Amino acid sequence: MPNPDKPRDRPTVPEVLPLARVVYARHCGGCCAHVVIDDGNVEQVFANHALDRAREQMHQDCMNLCEALVRMTPTQRKKIYQSYEKRP
Repeated sequence: MPNPDKPRDRPTVPEVLPLARVVYARHCGGCCAHVVIDDGNVEQVFANHALDRAREQMHQDCMNLCEALVRMTPTQRKKIYQSYEKRP
């Protein structure tokens, strides 16, 4: 039985990794999303903060990534953190 508390439009890890690559191609430090992707802060509050920061800075690539991160579960965000290649 599906869990009604889980959003149905939640993005998958393979869908979000390319968004991270776009951000890191322009900002090697991860820009607005670094608090989640580089630092491993996978709790919802950090994803929300990253999205707020992206909106404040009007960084469209970061907004695209952070909007996806906000809709993900902490477990999914942890997979992004663990799997993303941050080094060239």
